[in-house]
Amino acid sequence: MADKNPRLRIDLEFFPIQHGNEQLILVRDSLGLVEEGKAVPLLLYEVMAQLDGTNTVRDIQMVLMRQKGGMLVGTDEVEQLLAYLDELYLLHTERYIQARHKIIAEFTARKVRPCSHCGQSYPGTAADLKNNLDEILNSQPLAPKPDTRVTALIAPHIDLSVGSRVYGSACQCLKHLSPSRVVVLGVGHQMMGDLFCLTKKDFQTPLGVVKNDLSTVQKLMDAGHSVISDNDFIHKTEHSIEFQVIFLQHLLPQDSFTIIPILCGPMKPSLSEYTRETYLKEAHPFLTVLSEILDKEDKETLLMAGVDFSHIGPKFGHDMPATYLEGQSKKHDQNLLKAVSEGDADAFWQESRRVEDKFNVCGFSAMACLLEVLPPSNGKVLDYHIWHEEPTRSAVSFAAVLFSK
Repeated sequence: MADKNPRLRIDLEFFPIQHGNEQLILVRDSLGLVEEGKAVPLLLYEVMAQLDGTNTVRDIQMVLMRQKGGMLVGTDEVEQLLAYLDELYLLHTERYIQARHKIIAEFTARKVRPCSHCGQSYPGTAADLKNNLDEILNSQPLAPKPDTRVTALIAPHIDLSVGSRVYGSACQCLKHLSPSRVVVLGVGHQMMGDLFCLTKKDFQTPLGVVKNDLSTVQKLMDAGHSVISDNDFIHKTEHSIEFQVIFLQHLLPQDSFTIIPILCGPMKPSLSEYTRETYLKEAHPFLTVLSEILDKEDKETLLMAGVDFSHIGPKFGHDMPATYLEGQSKKHDQNLLKAVSEGDADAFWQESRRVEDKFNVCGFSAMACLLEVLPPSNGKVLDYHIWHEEPTRSAVSFAAVLFSK
C-alpha cells in the first residue's frame, strides 16, 4: 500500500443505479483504469466509504463484522478484500500510482487532444455533427447582428440534447463574429486543489483540428505557475471546453481562429478561504496577464465560458428531490446571473457565500474568472432553463449570457 491505512482513490465518481431488484453503485474513472461500466454492490460500497486513510485494517474488520450481524471476520478476509479492490484499481496504492503516472505521461506527450465525447454525446462524423448543430441552432430565431463588439459569451456545457434550446440561444451570435482567437473557460470537474489547468494541445473533433495559441498559453503558464496544474491530463476527458469548440468550428471560418483552453477548478478545495479577496490574492498574476490578453487591440479576442448552474437533488448529495429545492435554487441562479450580467464580482461571491454553495453551481469558478478579466461590458441574459432527470429526482440549470461593449 502507498499509505499505511487503506485509502480509496479520491479521483473516482460514484453513482447509484438499479439493476433488477439490486441496488448497485456505478464507478466512473476518468483515468480509465477501472473497467467501464463497473458497478459494486451497495454493501461493498459502504465498506469502501470507510477507506479514507484514517481507518485501520482492524477498523474495517469491525465494519464487516457489523454488516454480518456480529459474525467473526478474520484479518485475512479483510486483506483479501483490499487486494480485490486494489486489483480493480479502486485504492490509492503504489500499483495505482504507477499506472496513473504512465497514463498521464502518455497523454502529456501528445500534441493533439482527440475528442473524447464524439460518437457518444454528439455524432462522430462531420456530416452528422453539422446536421445536429444546425438543428440546435435553427431551433431558435436568428439573433440580430450586435450593434457593438461582443466581448464574451456564456453557454451551457450540459449534454447537447438536453440543453439544445439554450445552446441555440447562446451560439446564434457566433454567426456574426470573426475573432482571431477565443479564450475558452471550462470547468475542471475532476480537478482538486488547483485553480486552473492549461494545455498546449490542439483540439481535434469530427470537424477538424483547432490550433492552440501556444505563445499566449505559455505566457499564462509563466504568470500563474503556482495556481496551475502541473500536467494537462484533466483535459483528456473533460467536455466543457470540447462542447464549445464544436460550435466555434461550425460557425466560424475554418482555420480563422486559435483557442486558449483554460479549465477552472473548484474554489473550496483550492483556496484557504472561500472569498473573493483570497481568490484575487492567489490568482492575481494569472488574472492580470489574462486580462491584458483580452484588452489587446491587435487581435480580436472572444471570451467564452462553458458553464452550468445549480445541481440539485439526491444525485448531487441533497436529501430532498429537486422539485423541493427548485424554488430556492432558481432564486440563487437568478441572483448569480444578475451579478454576472452587471459585472458585479462582489455580489457574485456574496451570493455564493450566502447559500454556502449548497446548490453546487459547477460553473462558479469559470464565471468568477470571467468577471475578473472581462473588459468593461454590458451583459444580457438570453435564456435560462432547468432540466429534470426524473429517475434520480435531480435537476441541473443552465443559461446563456451575451456581453458586449
